[in-house]
Amino acid sequence: MIKYISLFMLLTIQLSFSQSKITGNITTQNQENIPFASVLIENTAKGTSADENGHYELNNLAPGDYTIRVSFVGYKSVVKTVTINANEHIRLPFQLIDDSQLGEVEIFGSRFKNPDKIEALTRLPLAPYEQIQSISIISDKLIQQQGNLTISDATKNVPGVYTFATYGNKRESMSSRGFRGIPILKNGVRVHSDFRGTGILTDMQGVDNIQVLKGAASITQGVATDLGSPGGVINLVTKTPKYVFGGNAGIRLGSYGQARSTFDVYGPLVESQKVAFRVNTALERSDSYRSMVSSDRFYINPSLEWKPDDNTTFTLEMDYFEDSRTPDLGTVNNGENDENKIYDLPHDRFLGFENDKSLTSNTTYAIRFKRKLSDKLSLNGAFYKSNLDLDDKGASMGNVVKDTSGEPIYNQRNRGYSFSTRKDNNNVLQFDLIGDKIETGGISHTFQVGFDYRTTDYSTSSMSISNVDIIDVFTSNPHGLPDNLNFPEATVLGAKSKAIGFVAQDVITFNPYLKTFIGARYSKTQTITATETTQSDAFNPLGGVIITPFKNLNVFASYTNSSYPRTATRLDVNGNELGNERFDQLETGIKTNWLNNRLRFNLTFFKINNKDINLPVYDENWVATGYYQKGGNDERKGIEVELTGRLLDNLEVITGYSYIDAQYKEHTSYVYGSAPLNTPKHTFNAYANYSFKEKLDGLSVGAGIYFTGERPINDWSSGAVTHEGIVPNQKPFDVDAYTQVNAQVAYRINSHWNFRFLLNNVFNEIGYNAYRTRYINQTDPRNFAGVLSYSF
Repeated sequence: MIKYISLFMLLTIQLSFSQSKITGNITTQNQENIPFASVLIENTAKGTSADENGHYELNNLAPGDYTIRVSFVGYKSVVKTVTINANEHIRLPFQLIDDSQLGEVEIFGSRFKNPDKIEALTRLPLAPYEQIQSISIISDKLIQQQGNLTISDATKNVPGVYTFATYGNKRESMSSRGFRGIPILKNGVRVHSDFRGTGILTDMQGVDNIQVLKGAASITQGVATDLGSPGGVINLVTKTPKYVFGGNAGIRLGSYGQARSTFDVYGPLVESQKVAFRVNTALERSDSYRSMVSSDRFYINPSLEWKPDDNTTFTLEMDYFEDSRTPDLGTVNNGENDENKIYDLPHDRFLGFENDKSLTSNTTYAIRFKRKLSDKLSLNGAFYKSNLDLDDKGASMGNVVKDTSGEPIYNQRNRGYSFSTRKDNNNVLQFDLIGDKIETGGISHTFQVGFDYRTTDYSTSSMSISNVDIIDVFTSNPHGLPDNLNFPEATVLGAKSKAIGFVAQDVITFNPYLKTFIGARYSKTQTITATETTQSDAFNPLGGVIITPFKNLNVFASYTNSSYPRTATRLDVNGNELGNERFDQLETGIKTNWLNNRLRFNLTFFKINNKDINLPVYDENWVATGYYQKGGNDERKGIEVELTGRLLDNLEVITGYSYIDAQYKEHTSYVYGSAPLNTPKHTFNAYANYSFKEKLDGLSVGAGIYFTGERPINDWSSGAVTHEGIVPNQKPFDVDAYTQVNAQVAYRINSHWNFRFLLNNVFNEIGYNAYRTRYINQTDPRNFAGVLSYSF
């Protein structure tokens, strides 16, 4: 008996030590080990973690079927099912794909996931295709293909967006849908709070994507405090960390002494891969086609991301840009204000002074927080800050000189000189509770409820002399600034503003064919100047519907409005404040995507009216009475057509067309039916990039055509307004239309080296961008560049 009991115990012990197990290694697609990944047997509490070499073991498994899930921060989870028998040892390797490869990047952005930080602009977790408003995305891939270095270079790929003015090549002011100088944001925060939309400068090295929301954005971005706000906003999104080590370095050499170096590196900071970093830098110097004009710039964009667990992310970003350049007055119009006689100033002739200099320094900071509360709910928070410093010293172009009989000598001008500085600080604190596809009965809700608190604090200082000397644009002129200039006392201005907004949006999905959008925002704004403090509030609704008659086809229609509080304190004849102005917008169209999200087509019709303007009142002699009245009708309407994507595996395209009919239909100051300054009726863009296969594998060629239609150089005053270059009752001339053609050739030498050749303005066609008659700047002539980059 003792013998049999002993044998039974030995057998039991042997079986207990010979139960089944699963082991394996966890690697990346490049066969690199992933340490400390999580390994879980689904529907059980059993699991383990990989060791520092990416190896894992699941021991003491009973025979049966198991579903194994492997996950790690920054990678897509992988699930495998396996059947194991008694005393069996199964080797089960896992290969994880990093997040940067989950959504293939097309020229319009990521194919299967939303563009980075799109929620900072829309406040909803929806792709641009699903939004009720017109949104265009420009990806980093497209920016690299075309070698874009400026905002205007990149946004020329968006229909209806065009350069308003460059202000002597010191700023980039962009317009949309007939509104001047739309706001430019960086990571969701205003960079420049000048209500006139004079624009900013920045560098494309750190840009992950550019988001262009056209039309009224008052629901998500607050009341329309800028002249251009009803036309839309441009949001520059900077690059953020990745959890896989990599990066690239490059050098660019081009026309007019351009030399530019760039560097981008990213990866995890700790073995657990819960913390990652990224650093982007660019250093550039360049001359110009115009003598005595040059520029230098430095850019750095460091960022840090921490994921303490699978549901929480903290991101810290800084973006610093410094630019020093020679402002260029451009040329003059040698004729009356109703005659287009723009003088093609020779490139060896500079109208300014040798010490003219424009300095720009801009720093933006962002702290973002995302917490997944459940499968359906998440909380997003962010604090954004921007500091802008401008210091401009330069020549100014004065009035035309007249001879003894009073006749103008158009080629002779009074030349002045001015100093100006601006300090601009902007902050945004924003929190949103997001619900994604929460069902109530048979209805699904995707909603956002949140608030934002925005502050602005700016100060300016300026002084100028209108007549330093007289120059002749037909001849060379002195460039030395006279000594002992007698400047008047500086003009100092400034203001502070605070605004709080409460926002709620709900996208209600009734069935696969019908969705409705409902939203509203309440905003309260306070503005403090040296002489007064004003307050205003506004309620702005949004309503719309999306009908999906077929898969991949959305038909949409929406209404929204925006409030303009800047003139709210103007008084009527009885001394009463007139209150906010209001812009009403109707938008309708179709949005489609085809070929597994590779190709997208959008058609949009818009109509924006301002019938609630606080207009000045004049007497019969066009003398201002000092009071105002409600009325008017400024209208912008038109269509936008956009086709972007990949027609073939190796053929990418972007095409767009816009028609803008902008009119002062009823106004006390401007001629009825006249168009606002710098508004082209037609713009067109087309770009294609073809990649060769097989024998020419690695070679790609691209080309783009960009058309900007003719546009009035100034507003057409009906008798009262005499602002810069305006002659009452005289129709301003139209700046000529122009077309530019750019071309690119790239060759991928191997997996690390890439060379790209850029030829811009192939046919050397010169166009002009003007701000009234103060600045008339030509587009760059034909130029080229070579870019060599190394990826690691």
